[in-house]
Amino acid sequence: MRIDIISIFPEYFDVLDVSLLGKARQSGLIDMNVHNLRDFTHDRHRTVDDTPYGGGAGMVMKPEPWGEALDSVLGSEPTAVSEDSPLVIFPSPAGDVFNQAMARELSQEKSLVFGCGRYEGIDQRVFDHTATRARVRLVSLGDYVLNGGEVAVLAMIEAIGRLIPGMVGNPDSLVEESHEDGLLEYPSYTKPQTWRDLEVPAVLRSGNHGAVDAWRREQQIERTRRVRPDLLGEA
Repeated sequence: MRIDIISIFPEYFDVLDVSLLGKARQSGLIDMNVHNLRDFTHDRHRTVDDTPYGGGAGMVMKPEPWGEALDSVLGSEPTAVSEDSPLVIFPSPAGDVFNQAMARELSQEKSLVFGCGRYEGIDQRVFDHTATRARVRLVSLGDYVLNGGEVAVLAMIEAIGRLIPGMVGNPDSLVEESHEDGLLEYPSYTKPQTWRDLEVPAVLRSGNHGAVDAWRREQQIERTRRVRPDLLGEA
């Protein structure tokens, strides 16, 4: 998979060189490129924002540097949009809510481009024009507002990247995680058997795999009912 990220703070993404994502980059499993939006400005202050038309608080990111940055990633020649076109994702509170199902869907893509907005957002014409030559999707990390798109993009890349075949050593571990089947994950335990007067549940020490599976399923349902009852209907 190829991943391109456009941001005015490219240093945010240095963390992608560590852990499993870093190994995936080194092995060539992921081709990741970070682009500084300010490199596509042409004034001495490297300006990427201006006051909003119609008035209002804050600043809006200008279309010119975004257009040139996206040209450098997508190509400047017009092309017809198809299922094989790159998918350009802009983190936005106005977008579809990101979840595990979306992460799995996006992990099947060949090319993802993330555009990290700041201030009061990006000029709407950037989304409209980009949609004429690539697939565009606005995605929200949740019902809250961040200072910029970088944190949201990091979270999305982490969730998407670990689902790419070959990323995680034991792929079976992905199946039992929270949200994979619509429920939250069951509690986990390891050695020692007793820690600070707290015991590992007897069923997990019984060797009865059927009983263990049943207990874990019950724990998933109970935890989901208690913490995220809204998921039970979907599950």
